[in-house]
Amino acid sequence: MVKIKNLCKQFDTLTAVDDISFQVNQGEVLGFLGPNGAGKSTTMKMITGFLTPTAGTVTVAGHDIVQKPLEVKQRLGYLPEGAAGYPDMTPANYLDFVAQIRGLRGQDKRRRIEDTVMRVNLESVLHQSIDTLSKGFKRRVGLAQAILHDPEVLILDEPTDGLDPNQKHEVRTLIKNMAKEKVIILSTHILEEVHAVCSRAIIIADGQIVADGTPSELEAKSHYHNSVTITLRANQDKATEVRQALLNLPNIHKLETLIEDDSTLSYQIFPEKHGSIIGEISQYARTQQWIVTELHVDKGRMDEVFRSVTTSV
Repeated sequence: MVKIKNLCKQFDTLTAVDDISFQVNQGEVLGFLGPNGAGKSTTMKMITGFLTPTAGTVTVAGHDIVQKPLEVKQRLGYLPEGAAGYPDMTPANYLDFVAQIRGLRGQDKRRRIEDTVMRVNLESVLHQSIDTLSKGFKRRVGLAQAILHDPEVLILDEPTDGLDPNQKHEVRTLIKNMAKEKVIILSTHILEEVHAVCSRAIIIADGQIVADGTPSELEAKSHYHNSVTITLRANQDKATEVRQALLNLPNIHKLETLIEDDSTLSYQIFPEKHGSIIGEISQYARTQQWIVTELHVDKGRMDEVFRSVTTSV
């Protein structure tokens, strides 16, 4: 378990993190979201002991980061922003060096390095100096050192930054495979990543937590939650009739026109109080024998929720 209580960080007159509290349990992957300057990286640096809190506490597996820093750091793997290792080292040298610092020796050290290199696909650049590597490979070297000692807690700051789509998929799969037996906290600007790997998300703005829930719970706060898009084959002459019929159905709040042309009518229909309206619309379309080419429910839009909670602080 990672437990953060009343955590604050001030830099002179700037309050970067303002009295935040949350806890993350084993098996959870927590996405830490927020605009630039929100306090994400500062919070992660305090969890790992890189920065000392101005106030509040961080405990990892019952150990306080200020009082027992070594006990905490032994249990942590940390991928900071822009982590690249030592530029004149090769990934092979660097991982050997990190393994020794982590107390790994002999056959156990070799096995852990080989397993980690395979898991993050570093074989092709293992003996190249780190400063010659692409941003994506440097990121993977950083991820390799974070997971090398099989830590109980992983703190990952933008883990897929600089990776191509295939590499992102590999890293996300790796995170999901590790999730059951670890606590994982990752920051990201990529909202699709929240759905891809996170079981929970916290949104932070101006150093304060403004939302906390599962991806589905956050999407349910969206203006688009449970709205229905319907597209049918019909000419423009039918538009007024179709629009009025849809608006007359029960629990409809409003309707937005998407397409009205000579062959297609398409509308987005919004329910009262985010209720479910797909059944009524589907049934009505059948009774009217409309030729429906598209009918789907919008679960909600994370980007809209993100904007609404981070711009209202």
